[in-house]
Amino acid sequence: MVNTVLIVEDDTHINNLIKEALEQANYQCVQSFSGTEALLLAKDTNFTVVILDLMLPGLSGEELLPKIKEIQTSPVIILSAKDALDSKLRLLTSGADDYLTKPFSVEELIARVNILAKSRQNVPDSHFYQYKDLKLDSKNYTASLADQDLNLTVLELKILEILIKNPNRVFSKQDIYDLVWDDYYIGGDKTINVHISNIRKKIKRYTNEEYIETVWGIGFKLNTR
Repeated sequence: MVNTVLIVEDDTHINNLIKEALEQANYQCVQSFSGTEALLLAKDTNFTVVILDLMLPGLSGEELLPKIKEIQTSPVIILSAKDALDSKLRLLTSGADDYLTKPFSVEELIARVNILAKSRQNVPDSHFYQYKDLKLDSKNYTASLADQDLNLTVLELKILEILIKNPNRVFSKQDIYDLVWDDYYIGGDKTINVHISNIRKKIKRYTNEEYIETVWGIGFKLNTR
């Protein structure tokens, strides 16, 4: 199994330093120098570990963390000059798995990456999701209902994956657009409504049960009632 680490750090010297140390420890590395770039990379690859700086151009580390956690199962190590306890607690409760204060020891960082990578090896592959009779395989891009293929498009699959992975969360159109598309969301656009409608129509072929709930004035969620 190849262990790949995403390094999100805008300081070129620090980013390269971490990359060189990780490669010596037999990791493959993908470098990112902005939060916006990192989000695009996270949509395409499920990394073994993500190393995330907080002070980034584009999306900040604080803004990027929950977005990564919505689409990745990767553990995240925060790098920050902020050493206040409340900052650490806020980030850890927001989904970070570890926190390292700058300046840091590269040896300690590698040790923490090793721990998180090893713990991840013991976690079952989480590309398969199920709710009632609805099944989704995000690795093979398939979705079925009562074992009938729904024939969803890639974008429809991505939207359904977001909802089924976070069954209790309401996603606004902005949230869905940011996680599925790469360009800027224009609030008046009906794109999200059209895709949600198409998913519902394909589900309706096999059941009258509503799997996607509209929360009026807010957005959409999986219907868990």
